[in-house]
Amino acid sequence: MSFTILQPPRILFGRGQVANAPNLIRSFGTCVLIVHGGSTRHVPKLVDALVKLDAEIQCFPCPGEPTLSMLEDALNWTKGFAPQVVVAIGGGATLDLGKALAALIPAPGGPMDHLEIVGKALPLHAPPLPFIAIPTTAGTGAEVTKNAVIGLPDHGRKVSLRDDRMIARVALIDPALTDGCPWPVTLASGLDAVTQGIEPYVSVKATPYTDAIALPAIAPALRALMALSMGEDAEARDALAWTSLCGGLALANAGLGAVHGLAGVIGGTTGAPHGAICGALLGPVLTMNRARSTGDARTRLDHVCALLAEVLDCTAETAPEALATWAHQAGLPRLSALGVRPEDHAAIAAAAEGASSTKGNPVVLGQGDLCKVLVGAG
Repeated sequence: MSFTILQPPRILFGRGQVANAPNLIRSFGTCVLIVHGGSTRHVPKLVDALVKLDAEIQCFPCPGEPTLSMLEDALNWTKGFAPQVVVAIGGGATLDLGKALAALIPAPGGPMDHLEIVGKALPLHAPPLPFIAIPTTAGTGAEVTKNAVIGLPDHGRKVSLRDDRMIARVALIDPALTDGCPWPVTLASGLDAVTQGIEPYVSVKATPYTDAIALPAIAPALRALMALSMGEDAEARDALAWTSLCGGLALANAGLGAVHGLAGVIGGTTGAPHGAICGALLGPVLTMNRARSTGDARTRLDHVCALLAEVLDCTAETAPEALATWAHQAGLPRLSALGVRPEDHAAIAAAAEGASSTKGNPVVLGQGDLCKVLVGAG
């Protein structure tokens, strides 16, 4: 019974909360860098409100999952602006890029000084700029985590820039910003939310705090996602945004598991959407973990499968397969459609075995186990 809790000092949740964003942002300074996703539908209103508050604004687009070259371009682009606060409004990729910029703009060195695995993994030499996260999708939980995931296509990896001080000063989650999100994005990000309720709960790093917020999020996340598969539903959007937030808080304090260990490698080699990869892997990883687990790990996994079974109207034993079947019938691509070839399985499994996320998995899965998971998800 010894643990710490890391979370933003201020979290605002609920429909209409975005109206508070301009004054909150302005309280951190007059020079504002706004990082936004490929869609800018929520940006003009925010910019107009900030201009009325006498803020100087520059906007930088994040058209896809951030790569090292994209991050370096953004850092060079901001050199003449000297922002006092960084705001990211968009999906998880946008939040990661904004978080990385807030951390590295004050840093004297470049990204490779601080990136894990492929870089020097040095601590930040200067405190990050204030960072405000405003998600427009429900799934990644990146608004409440201390790391930014950056792709390095030349290395075939995704790695993190990580520091406790990178946690957002304000995380503002307004479910209305997710209304009308296209179904493929909703499905992929929603399955990521389901995964991020499950993996922290079964993690070897789980704590009473993470249990309290992760476990109650699992079934509502899946119910909300299934409701949204039938059409737009504001209550379901609210529920999915809430469970996404809970998953983000849980993973920030208990880590993840083999789904994300594999997803990080696959995303780095294929560039496929992170949520879609996690969704394809979740069922097969649950099946493998249950087959290899005993004791408390098996009890927790059985509990998760029972929760899924209640929503999917099946047995706990068949819940992982039923979840995978429902997801693919709802439009989720299999790994093969995301660019994963059978001849790549061994290399992916070898790289994922040592990934930081895999270290939280409830049981130790060897390369052979991970290859079987890839076959099941392929």
